[in-house]
Amino acid sequence: MSRLSYLTIMVSALLLSFSALSQAAKPNVILVMADDQGYGDLGCTGNPIIKTPNIDQLASESSGLSDYHVAPTCSPTRCSLLTGHWTNRTGVWHTIMGRSMLRENEVTVGQMFSDAGYETGMFGKWHLGDNYPYRPEDRGFTEVFRHGGGGVGQTPDVWNNAYFDGSYFHNGELVPAEGFCTDVFFDRANAFITKCAKQEQPFFAYISTNAPHGPLHCPQKYLDMYEGQSDKIAAFFGMITNIDDNVGKTRRLIEELGIADDTIFVYTTDNGTATGANIFNAGMRGRKGSPYDGGHRVPFFLHWPAGGIDQQHDVDELTHVVDIVPTLLAMTGVEKPAEVKFDGVSIADLLDPKKDVDWPERFVISDSQRVRDPIKWRGSSVMSQKYRLINGQELYDMTADPGQQKDIAKQHPEVVAEMRAFYDQWWAELEPTFSQTTEIYLGHPQHPVVSLTAHDWIQGVNPPWHQGSIRAANLKQRGSKKLVHEGHWAVKALRDGKYRISLRRWPVESRTAINASLPAGDNVPGASKAFRTTPGKSIGATHAVLRIDGQDIDRKPVEADVEEVSFVTELKQGSHQLAPFFEVEQGELGAYYVVVTSLD
Repeated sequence: MSRLSYLTIMVSALLLSFSALSQAAKPNVILVMADDQGYGDLGCTGNPIIKTPNIDQLASESSGLSDYHVAPTCSPTRCSLLTGHWTNRTGVWHTIMGRSMLRENEVTVGQMFSDAGYETGMFGKWHLGDNYPYRPEDRGFTEVFRHGGGGVGQTPDVWNNAYFDGSYFHNGELVPAEGFCTDVFFDRANAFITKCAKQEQPFFAYISTNAPHGPLHCPQKYLDMYEGQSDKIAAFFGMITNIDDNVGKTRRLIEELGIADDTIFVYTTDNGTATGANIFNAGMRGRKGSPYDGGHRVPFFLHWPAGGIDQQHDVDELTHVVDIVPTLLAMTGVEKPAEVKFDGVSIADLLDPKKDVDWPERFVISDSQRVRDPIKWRGSSVMSQKYRLINGQELYDMTADPGQQKDIAKQHPEVVAEMRAFYDQWWAELEPTFSQTTEIYLGHPQHPVVSLTAHDWIQGVNPPWHQGSIRAANLKQRGSKKLVHEGHWAVKALRDGKYRISLRRWPVESRTAINASLPAGDNVPGASKAFRTTPGKSIGATHAVLRIDGQDIDRKPVEADVEEVSFVTELKQGSHQLAPFFEVEQGELGAYYVVVTSLD
């Protein structure tokens, strides 16, 4: 071997070694987010009944945020958590109705970490879009295992899924899984973590449970732990205790893998409690959906031994979900994309027990729109360290009145004016973006087949967002008026061409005829009935109609025993409103499921 060849090999080996050391030096991140669990739904925050020993232990070894705020509902919190942007900036201000899809111009934390050489995994609840370009695999996550929509059994989810033994989307493909959904999601995440650790590859694992969101189901052994409580509390708390067991299992795993010291472990939730407020709500007013603190103040614990965060340290400064992405970037050294400007700030110094931080006064906002288009001041809380301005009218001093019982707006008009001025400026900046409807792409060469569901109909009233509603098929007329299909999907044809648009009353995987009825499915343990236990109603459709951009383009009869009626049409490149429906005795019934196939 020549001296030059030898030197080349040695240099290559050194470079590879340096690369491996560089990768190993990057801290891992495990971010666990529960669904509908409030600040008071933990033993460590004072709940006298719930059993959460593993999260309580985590809290005793972590920096915790005691004045941390999110949005009052699911999707809006998730978009801010993943982007560092105000909810309303991202196009996500509702959980349904086409307003739960994260705008394609947003850069997620998954993309940031993936670009920095991390493996990125997303497990459980996404709830930010089920079609390209909104899915987690389109947004920087290299390993994805999730349910559809906002929960197991919702309309975009796999047909007949309940909380046990379901099928899920693994990197876009349907796969079956055995066991309770939360256990399945953690098991998949743990397999991902194990693989990355053995390959000495830094990772970002986002474990986002649909529990304890309703319907309220969990394994019987967890229900038995709360004997004597109401069925709802037993199931709700049982779901949380099951999450707690899984948190303990994952923490033990990273210890066994030898990566615990170099792993940032976060536990938090997405909004105030949905079910537990009657037992314990930490003295707060309100619950999920409320503009009062009970709707959006939630727990947050961060543990990172290598970063000196391994002891109980309470941070009582006002913080917000928009702060989390900049904080994780600061802790890991992952660079912010040049084009991204965060609405939040890094709170890494606040979380460091060794630092005495002089934190500046700030205002932050939480609001709950849950409408087609945002309405100024709706469900809003403008927050400072001391005050809360609710819906632009009510003012509360959180130092003297943490339960928000005494409105002091008339006594402090100067505070109201200052907080209203901040909100006015915030609204003026965001309002021009509200008209930027998130559109589902048609005709992408890598995604020629697109499945649409009624969950994403844009309309004035809530669409049928879960499979129980799909089964029930609400055909009730409003007085003597015939039903009119008022919803539509906002779609974008990426190119001129022919598209096959197939109308269905039932999803493809059901293999069920348009006018067939379905028997009720099996229930699962818990306080609620599974969505699939609703009998499936026959709709008696006579014709299928293709309506695009407000015009009825074509009409065909619904033949006996057909599962779909298909139309082939030309679409021009650009935005369209797709609103196909079935003619039924009562009028128009929107096609709950539509498959669009690009033919060019």
